[in-house]
Amino acid sequence: MAKVYSTQELIEILEQERRACLRGERLNLSATPAIGLSVVDQFLKPEGLQKFTAYQDFKAAVHEYQRSHQVSGLICHEITLKGKTLSYPQLHDQLIALPQDLETLKAAKPALLSFWSEVTEGMDLYLRINNGLNDRQISKADVEAIALKTEWATLFKWEKSDFLEILLQLGWGKPEEASYRRAWPESGTEDIHAVNPGNQPIC
Repeated sequence: MAKVYSTQELIEILEQERRACLRGERLNLSATPAIGLSVVDQFLKPEGLQKFTAYQDFKAAVHEYQRSHQVSGLICHEITLKGKTLSYPQLHDQLIALPQDLETLKAAKPALLSFWSEVTEGMDLYLRINNGLNDRQISKADVEAIALKTEWATLFKWEKSDFLEILLQLGWGKPEEASYRRAWPESGTEDIHAVNPGNQPIC
């Protein structure tokens, strides 16, 4: 019986392939950046697109492997804020979520929201709007209303000695398609940024 690669092994394989593509060891020679205007096309270098496309093709093959062998795209993520630590499932940014992964993410949402509520006590909250161009200050009640309409959540932090920003992403649909509104409105996120009073979100 053929070996089935684990989630961690797929992550390592993808990283090795990404490095090989960046070094130019893998190229998709059929990918060309030509736009059909000879005066512009002469300045476009095909190698960058060929490297990028080669990696994207390989990643798509890994995603198909995940589906056919039912290999999870989730990793265990740990975050520590204000002396409190939470471990929770998070989709690896190079893999896809299987249907059972989505169920795991949904089940983890209440604990993640409870942790977020604790560590953001007293912080100012901002909702990112206008496709990420602006922020609007909101209340915890607003966040709770948004959370009711979403399926899963994840956390990120940016921390320095004099600055803390905590991003709560409340998402729906496929996590791998939710970022940057690539599959809006079927998949997406509402991004809530918590910062110390008087500060503005910078991330």
